[in-house]
Amino acid sequence: MTALSVNINKIATLRNSRGGNNPNVLAAALACERFGANGITVHPRPDERHIRYADVFDLKANIQTELNIEGNCQEQKFIDLVLANKPAQVTLVPDAEGQITSNHGWDTIKNKAYLTDMCKLFKDQGIRVSIFVDPDEDMVEAAAETGTDRIELYTESYAQAFLDERDEAIKPYFHAALKAREVGLGINAGHDLDLNNLTYFNEHIPGLLEVSIGHALIADALYLGLEETIKRYLNALK
Repeated sequence: MTALSVNINKIATLRNSRGGNNPNVLAAALACERFGANGITVHPRPDERHIRYADVFDLKANIQTELNIEGNCQEQKFIDLVLANKPAQVTLVPDAEGQITSNHGWDTIKNKAYLTDMCKLFKDQGIRVSIFVDPDEDMVEAAAETGTDRIELYTESYAQAFLDERDEAIKPYFHAALKAREVGLGINAGHDLDLNNLTYFNEHIPGLLEVSIGHALIADALYLGLEETIKRYLNALK
């Protein structure tokens, strides 16, 4: 079964909008685990507008499932945070400073030397590495040459086209996944996956190991409750 890692950034966004510690980010993460999530994802940014760096230390010390830290490895503060916490997985994302949300994958050809250095840095500390990429076979093949363990397929274009032309929308992801398996990479995926499009994606991507889902899942929890929402996402991945 494909693993579900819940991105709890939006819990932190709500907390930060009022100050204080309500909702409690750690309590939410522990609830996600209790309700069946296979992992917790956070994506700290330099301005700490949602996940704070202190949150990561709290999560690492208390959660029992896998911790996945996403972020821009071009920021030394991010590198230091990952090395200090040694999560199960670090996902390297090419965010620009001040970016609202991730909107593209790495050019793994242009940045291959740099990403190779980053992969070695983290893997030497026993941290599994995943590189965020667009569904492009050339980018997947070049990613394998960096020494990364996995790729994370950036799924926004699939999600946007799903309702109108899902068969066409899935094709580049299917071929990217085949290439990943050919070159020995594990496959993760994330961005705008939700209860409407997740099952189809999971059924058509060979070797899919993990999805990380935050915004849609937390939004659904407002209507369904967190426990029921996680149950439905897990059912979509069966």
